[in-house]
Amino acid sequence: MVQSINSKVDLVIEGTSFLGLTDYGKIMIGDRGFEFFNDRDVNKYIQIPWDEVNLVIASVMFKGKWIPRFAIETKKSGTYTFSSKKPKVVLRAISQYIDSDHMVQSLSFFQVIRRGLKNLWATITHKS
Repeated sequence: MVQSINSKVDLVIEGTSFLGLTDYGKIMIGDRGFEFFNDRDVNKYIQIPWDEVNLVIASVMFKGKWIPRFAIETKKSGTYTFSSKKPKVVLRAISQYIDSDHMVQSLSFFQVIRRGLKNLWATITHKS
């Protein structure tokens, strides 16, 4: 059994991890970090201490009415993507430990397209 890094737990909720193949399990938010434990395989778990978190990125749709997934970008290990049935509850629990300037919205589909076209135009005009 895996030892939790948290001494006090604020929230335990069912969630999904998108690291590699989709894994279903429990998301645990506590005083020392964010944890994900797989339901089927006890050896598959993710533990992210709060001091290791660089950004929390939320994918917001329909003006905040729906948040399909959120990601946690770490300082060393990369980005981990998760979802849950109540993402707003999860993000509120995370906001107790992470500053609001480190919690951001991801770019929308049209913002990604616009940025790509601007970069394409800049490279075309720069070569001329």
